[in-house]
Amino acid sequence: KKYCLFKETCIILVSQHALGGVVEVNEGAESVLLRCQGSYAVPEVNPSVLWSRNDLNPKVIHLRREQGDDHKDQNQVYRRRTSMHLDALQTGDFDLTLRKPQLADSGNYTCSISDGRAELKLAQVQLEVKGCGAVLHYLGH
Repeated sequence: KKYCLFKETCIILVSQHALGGVVEVNEGAESVLLRCQGSYAVPEVNPSVLWSRNDLNPKVIHLRREQGDDHKDQNQVYRRRTSMHLDALQTGDFDLTLRKPQLADSGNYTCSISDGRAELKLAQVQLEVKGCGAVLHYLGH
């Protein structure tokens, strides 16, 4: 059980459910981590990792290429709020950090890898951003 007594303390409460890929975080938290790790075979030619939300237009949340982050087609709502480890394509750690989560960030996020020709879905994470307007707010499982 987790309790949120005041808005200031809400920002540190994060709950992640391993089964089902559900991540819960309170609105206003410093950041939330969306997991996408494993022993994936990274393409040797033109590798990229894409975090996306199919319910948005544009759907790109974060795109990492060999040369670095590609913000060209990124959804403006996520501009300057997402990051991945600099060595993600070398380590296979494709976790996405989303800063200052907002209620509108709730949704299904997909992590996929590509070589520019084919795309392989690696993980799907459901993010639930909870409001914390009440003085006492209970977060149950």
